[in-house]
Amino acid sequence: MRTIIVIPARYKSSRFPGKPLTKLLGKPMIQWVAELSAEAVGQKNVYIATENKKIFDTITQAGFNAILTSENCQTGTDRVAEVAKKIKADIYVNVQGDEPLVDPKDIKKIIFMKKKYPDEIINGYTVISKNEDPKNINIPKVIFTNDNRLIYISRRDIPGFKEKKYKPNVYHKQVCIYAFNREELLQFNNHKEKSVLEKFEDIEILRFIEWGKIIRLVRTSSGSLAVDEPKDIEKVEKELKKIKK
Repeated sequence: MRTIIVIPARYKSSRFPGKPLTKLLGKPMIQWVAELSAEAVGQKNVYIATENKKIFDTITQAGFNAILTSENCQTGTDRVAEVAKKIKADIYVNVQGDEPLVDPKDIKKIIFMKKKYPDEIINGYTVISKNEDPKNINIPKVIFTNDNRLIYISRRDIPGFKEKKYKPNVYHKQVCIYAFNREELLQFNNHKEKSVLEKFEDIEILRFIEWGKIIRLVRTSSGSLAVDEPKDIEKVEKELKKIKK
């Protein structure tokens, strides 16, 4: 079975334009993600999907595959789906381009579970750390069944509670590593409009939930930190220094 990793990298981010090219310890963030992804599947099986020529040139000069996708992709998954139309594989792993601390072992774990559950979408999750605020709308929170099937994902701090004594001691967040098959991606891409809940939350995985698709969550390491805003750069660089040591 051929597995490829596709890293969506959009230059025109509303919150942080040019984010994929942001330098972290002197290296573009997208390159950090690509190099870690290559540890999981090999460099030839890593593709960066972008609408931007600067990102395309930067990543190809670093020795990675890049595919120019359309400018009107509504989500990163739509961008991955465009790659699926051009590159045939059995498993497509979507690794977010703003997660420069992604663990290759976690990617391998996601791939393993996709092989075990080929007709389900696989997504990572982990515990929200004490340094993170569950009320932060940039962190999608997840609730799930006893056998790790996703019930719902929200930018709100879920689960809620009626009385303070029932306030959860632990919250869980989505880790943006997904595994799809080609059919799932093409189905997603054929629906050009965002679904109702997806529009409300601005979380694309909800489009699958609304179709009744099973999303199986896989526990990943707790070290994942995303660069959502410029203020996140300092704390991510601090963690990257630890890795370099």
